[in-house]
Amino acid sequence: MIVTTTDFIPGREIDQILGVARGSTVRARNIGRDIFAGFKNLVGGEIDEYTKLQAHAREEALHRLNQDAERLGADAIINLRLTTAMIMQGTAEILAYGTAVKLK
Repeated sequence: MIVTTTDFIPGREIDQILGVARGSTVRARNIGRDIFAGFKNLVGGEIDEYTKLQAHAREEALHRLNQDAERLGADAIINLRLTTAMIMQGTAEILAYGTAVKLK
């Protein structure tokens, strides 16, 4: 599956637009990470636990995006976008979406 943030794929022609493909995941912080993050917040610096949590959530959302595009019969996803929204305190959704296309 070709995935790009651009609206075209160099050297390839788009034959058909299949629609929007999407994949999302909702993740929550946990008390262990929150305690350690609280200490880290006092001294400053990157909070590795949250960085890893967000990275894992992005990968899961991208995986689900690919699955949705395959279900649509796509060869590629163009205009990939990622967005984050807070669902409730300590819980966030990561959404990956783009246009599923068939290539010539």
